[in-house]
Amino acid sequence: WLGLEHGELAVARGDGDGPLAGIVSWKDRTHGIGKALVFEIGIVLLPEHRGQGVGAVAQRLLVEYLLTHTPAHRIEAFTEVDNVREQRALEKAGFEKEGVLRDVVFRGGQWRSSCVYSLIRSG
Repeated sequence: WLGLEHGELAVARGDGDGPLAGIVSWKDRTHGIGKALVFEIGIVLLPEHRGQGVGAVAQRLLVEYLLTHTPAHRIEAFTEVDNVREQRALEKAGFEKEGVLRDVVFRGGQWRSSCVYSLIRSG
């Protein structure tokens, strides 16, 4: 599902014809004038594909896609503070940690804090 304001892509292992590992997604989060300048990305991996570097590669490829096919200036991602694997995957994909949003997500009966990561188009 490809669109300028949002989209989803399947994540497959190997050269693209391997088993389904999950889904990467993006949505336009641009504020003010213009569209497709700020995107939030996300990823969902099936449990058997986690911790193997699949997420970092998938997110890096998604960033390359967005920077090639959109005028994006900023790409951002959020992950809970205790999700250290996802934080490492984002850093491997070129993202930098900007900070922590305290108690921003209510899940599992409790408030959870999230880390904010971003990647800025250079040059």
